[in-house]
Formats: sequence, C-alpha cells, structure tokens
Amino acid sequence: MKSMQHEKENRVPLYAVIDTNVLVSAFLKENSIPRFVINYMYAGKIIPIYNEEIISEYFAVLSRPKFCFPKEAVNIAVNAIQKIGLKMDGINVEETIPDPKDIVFYAVTLDARQRFESYLITGNTKHFPAKTFVLTPRQILDIVERLNL
Repeated sequence: MKSMQHEKENRVPLYAVIDTNVLVSAFLKENSIPRFVINYMYAGKIIPIYNEEIISEYFAVLSRPKFCFPKEAVNIAVNAIQKIGLKMDGINVEETIPDPKDIVFYAVTLDARQRFESYLITGNTKHFPAKTFVLTPRQILDIVERLNL
C-alpha cells in the first residue's frame, strides 16, 4: 500500500498560460488570489506555459513606470516562468478575440491543449471565448485545492 506522502509526490501539476493581468495583480497585492496562483507556480503545482511574445509582454507591462515594480523583482518572476515553464509556439486562432494583444495567450493555450490538459488563467475571462479551460485565478485555485496538489 502506498503512503499518502508518496501519492502526493506523484501528482501531476496543472499546466496553464498565465495572462499578464494575473501577474500584475500578484505584484500589486501580496495576500491576493493572483499572488496565491503565482505562489503555486513557484511551488511547482502550476506549470506556466509561454512563448517569446508572452515573455516580452510580461517584461513590457511589469516594467511600466506607473507600476513602480522593482526591476529585479520583475526579472526574477519572468525568469522563473521561463525556467520552470514550458515553451510552446501557439496555433492559429479561429475565434474572435476583442483585444489583439490577448490572442497570443489563447493561441498558446490551444497549442498546449492539443498535447495535454491545460488552462488559460486570466482576470478578464470576458476577453476570451467562453471555454471551460479559460479560468479566473479563483477557479484555478479551487482546482488546485480540490486535487490537493
């Protein structure tokens, strides 16, 4: 019989594309649901999926003067995503996405979903097609907690 500890060690993490607004919210508020999502990412419970365009957007948005985020903190966060995450290209998107800058997040999620179960985590679900894999930070936390990852 396997021990509970052994079973937890063998659990598969969740894979997700993390929209920039989740990172911004995590930086802005320490005890927030988006920060808990990022903490789960650092703990290996959520594996981020990205491509170069997403990484560029992370750096550009998090480095905006209006946020005053420390450059070192931005570099640590974005470099961690690249180090622990999976890089994917993205695929052609057929659906209409209101903001062209959001297409890359959806395209990379669709690419990942062709290979394994994955999600798009965003604070703006209405900016994307209504799909079961487009989740708010609260919804992904509920999944992580339900699966006891």
